[in-house]
Amino acid sequence: MLKQIFTLTPLFLALVACSDQEAATTVASNDAGNAQQTVTYQLTPNAEQRFDIYTDYELTTDLSHLSADQKQMLSLLIDAAKIMDELFWRQAFPRDKNEFLAALPESAKAFGQINYGPWDRLNGNEPFVREFSDKPAGANFYPADMSKQEFEAFDSESKRSLYTLIRRDDNGQLTTVPYSSAYQQQLTKASELLRQAADLAESQAFANYLRLRANAFLNDDYQPSDLAWMDMTDNDIDVVIGPIENYEDQLYGYKTAFEAYVLVKDKAWSERLAKYAQFLPVLQQGLPVAEKYKAEMPGANAQLNAYDAIYYAGHSNAGSKTIAINLPNDETVQLEKGTRRLQLKNAMQAKFDKILVPIAEELIVPEQRDNITFDAFFANTMFHEVAHGLGIKNTINGKGTVRAALKEHASALEEGKADILGLYMITQLFERGEIETGTLEDYYTTFMASIFRSVRFGASSAHGKANMIRFNYFANQGAFTRNAEGQYAINMGKMRQAMNDLSEKILTLQGDGDYEGVTTLVDSLGVINNQLQNDLDRLSDKGIPVDINFIQGKQVLGLQ
Repeated sequence: MLKQIFTLTPLFLALVACSDQEAATTVASNDAGNAQQTVTYQLTPNAEQRFDIYTDYELTTDLSHLSADQKQMLSLLIDAAKIMDELFWRQAFPRDKNEFLAALPESAKAFGQINYGPWDRLNGNEPFVREFSDKPAGANFYPADMSKQEFEAFDSESKRSLYTLIRRDDNGQLTTVPYSSAYQQQLTKASELLRQAADLAESQAFANYLRLRANAFLNDDYQPSDLAWMDMTDNDIDVVIGPIENYEDQLYGYKTAFEAYVLVKDKAWSERLAKYAQFLPVLQQGLPVAEKYKAEMPGANAQLNAYDAIYYAGHSNAGSKTIAINLPNDETVQLEKGTRRLQLKNAMQAKFDKILVPIAEELIVPEQRDNITFDAFFANTMFHEVAHGLGIKNTINGKGTVRAALKEHASALEEGKADILGLYMITQLFERGEIETGTLEDYYTTFMASIFRSVRFGASSAHGKANMIRFNYFANQGAFTRNAEGQYAINMGKMRQAMNDLSEKILTLQGDGDYEGVTTLVDSLGVINNQLQNDLDRLSDKGIPVDINFIQGKQVLGLQ
């Protein structure tokens, strides 16, 4: 059986344990005029040491080139995004958001907001509030007392749907509830907002997407809007909105979480990126793996664009912040139309300046620090997203999609694939003369420094787990060395060989749908050894933030 979602400490024990740092009491009057005491939650030991791991960043951009209708549309899209935020709270945490935040000590409220509950997302989902035990692997998508055996025995065609909750009926039996029914009130309002935004859109393709997405909120059929989203090319404004990623479901990886990004296109940067998608087919053919693992041909018409993000909500805003997007996830849409890759340039710049450069100054040998560049960081991030389109989406042995076959490990392995194949793509394109900025050493060294940045996200993050696997694999292959000062130097030749070997291993595991093999890989390499942990602790001791917290909203943007 899964652990209970939370275990409340008896009130008198909470009062006894109360301290100035960990808890406070407030007195309120009830209707009878008698005083009643309400005790705030108590923090776990040393919890407050984690509260400064995020650094604030104001999420804004120049909107002066937008029309009045476009600015009003942005306002409506932000309102719809806030609804996604509310729904993600309900998916991630089973209790009332406002009651939870009100019961936190003042020092913990911002941290509770960032984590969407009492679990520290960048510390393996460890609870930072004493009254809560471990976070359920299935978040709030499944009953807390449901076992995997019970789920497997549950006879339902929709139990693995991306858009259903698993609940118990009046008789205690498992049943499915479509998102459109479970969240009907909120999704109806969000649907109305998207339709109002569509009426203001100057791009008819964007208006069509918004209306189809509005329909999907009410009928759970998201594929038509995904297809329409792929056809947009002339829109200055974009929004990624709805139940999209399945990272929050760490029990099976079946259920999608609500999120939103409101975006403004950077046309100048987008023009620089436009040429790279055409190389996907030839790069697919050259992958360092047997032919049967690269038989699927990715679309060559996928878009690469750069944006400034102006609002994050829900899953995208929880814990570590995404700096690039590769969607849709629907394998049918991917094979028919490819994917769109959106680079969030302002968020990327924030992480480079505030996090990656300070990490490099601490952990990279002095003679290789000049190889840490924003252009390389941008390219590594961009080609990570492009590389999601490489490889294989369906197993070669009848086990269905890779995502279904690898279950809860699918996301971590897919992120690992995208990281390593992104570097493979850069290597190939650089040597073809298609990438003309910097040196190959810039991309490899910046890639290595980025592992230290992402591995700090912890084992609860698919990206963090993927980076742990890659770090340990590279270490075993001698791709880098560590000197007596705890500084790392990249060995270009060995790193390139390790890149090819790991690419082959991941693509083979995916194509075979080898759940047991992936489990072994995650268990053996998805860990932080003592030496690496000591190096990561040095980053914390230096006050280098782990991630960013956005100061965002209409007021920041000057919108009504």
